Amino acid sequence: MATDNTRKERPLSETEYIPDGYTAVTPYLVAEDAPGLIDFLANAFGAVERMRIPRPDGGIRHAEVVIGGDAIMLGSVALPEFKLTTAHINLYVEDVDSAYASAMGAGATSVQEPANQVYGDRGACITDPAGNTWSLSSPAEDITEEEVRSRLKALDDA
Repeated sequence: MATDNTRKERPLSETEYIPDGYTAVTPYLVAEDAPGLIDFLANAFGAVERMRIPRPDGGIRHAEVVIGGDAIMLGSVALPEFKLTTAHINLYVEDVDSAYASAMGAGATSVQEPANQVYGDRGACITDPAGNTWSLSSPAEDITEEEVRSRLKALDDA
């Protein structure tokens, strides 16, 4: 797995409160096997690890990976008061079918095979080995919100 340990300075000022290389909303995943989750993300989605701070017991105190230019933070379960939780993440990809195949090859469990969706995207859904659900999406057609509502109403009325 490629590792980029360089990290941009984190400017904190009155006008720029979001550090360089981050977005206002940054997922933080907690896993029993955080090193395994990092491997999965690299193999399934091409994640690039940019930081790993290990714990003496082999777990990860804090790590960061980048997928498509966006950071995901993660770590191992550390304190009893932090319950192990899972997340549902939407990941826009260039090719849903190949991303789905990569994820399945990396150890994912299928929730929904790739299919065109009523809202205009091609989508699929998998669960990673840590139990997080990933919706894989790619625009398939350019439709209006009105058309989406019409299609959904037709489904509801059927």
